Amino acid sequence: MTASRTRVVSALGVVQIFAWGSSYYLMAPLAGAIAEETGWGQALISAGVSVGLLMSGLAAPGVGRWIGRSGGRTTLCIGMALIAAGLILLGLSHAVWLYLISWGILGLGMAAGLYDAAFSVLGAAYGRTARSAITQLTLWGGFASTVCWPLSAWLVESVGWRSTCLVYAAVHLFGTLPLCWWALPRASGLREPSQSAPGRTSPMPVRTVDFRFLCIVAAGVTLTLLATIWSIHMVTILTSEGYTLAAAIAVGTLIGPSQVGARVLEMIGGGRHHPIWTMLAATLLVLVGFIGLNLGVPAAAALVAYGSGNGLWSIARGALPLVLYGQEKYATLMGRLARPMLLAGAAAPTLGALLIDRFGAETTMALLSTAAVLPLAMAVLLYVDVMRTRGICGSG
Repeated sequence: MTASRTRVVSALGVVQIFAWGSSYYLMAPLAGAIAEETGWGQALISAGVSVGLLMSGLAAPGVGRWIGRSGGRTTLCIGMALIAAGLILLGLSHAVWLYLISWGILGLGMAAGLYDAAFSVLGAAYGRTARSAITQLTLWGGFASTVCWPLSAWLVESVGWRSTCLVYAAVHLFGTLPLCWWALPRASGLREPSQSAPGRTSPMPVRTVDFRFLCIVAAGVTLTLLATIWSIHMVTILTSEGYTLAAAIAVGTLIGPSQVGARVLEMIGGGRHHPIWTMLAATLLVLVGFIGLNLGVPAAAALVAYGSGNGLWSIARGALPLVLYGQEKYATLMGRLARPMLLAGAAAPTLGALLIDRFGAETTMALLSTAAVLPLAMAVLLYVDVMRTRGICGSG
């Protein structure tokens, strides 16, 4: 990897850690303090995250088209500014309406600053060779909760949740935003996609709807629902099964290292296999994790499998569309793929709460395990379709 490429990936990696940690992962350490001070219920606090994901999903296709035209440097900078603005408003929120507006702004920043935007930047900059950069970026992003959950908890304890939001806003205004401006490629145009090497999948045109697109969307929507429901309601489900609060949190911390470990193995592979294999492994491991939890396998072992699958999916969702469709429309396609996944994430907190309230934690766990079959089925169907084109025989 060249020095300039290393600089870009490293800068985006730092940006992703703090962008994820101060948006998607923010409520886990802050929710209790917010509820204690404001008297708002957990449902209302979770609704803020849902509003953010909803706005992110609605904005994602437009962001993808913008990155496709501009290369993404300006987009990422604006994303960091929007996250900072949302955090400032969140820290100043004393009314519900302002709290929800702040999350709406955070959602716009998430659309312009999280993985899908970052993957689009790498795809625009490096074309079909971007897969290794995407894999390395997900290694950085895998440390978001590992870094920011303890940091956020310490800040809440030291200066309160409102000041914690303001500290993160300052990190973005004086750290991640200038880093994006300094480190990301300034080129505004996309190169024409290179000709496929013999034996490789020929990039497909991006039609309004096609079978492969639908398979990726169906798998991505389901995996997003599962991951979001699990990240928010994990403690409730595990404690209902007899784990103490401390034990539930302890086994939950295994997810992050498992994600990173799986991504390291993918990186060691050097991209010599077609990313459909990464998707197959990801969906199989997620299913094994949920079935293990449902069957009473020790949560530590089940969550290592689940975390590994979740980590590989982050790579597959970035690398597979690039190989199947090529570079030219990659940023636009990533925006289109992001919308349904983010909208699913917006619905997931409420859906999870309704399932637990209506059916109980045990039945909810069984339903999640059943739902985890769908992404694997989509991966198998996509594998068969790709094999039919004879595109992955002996390919990297």
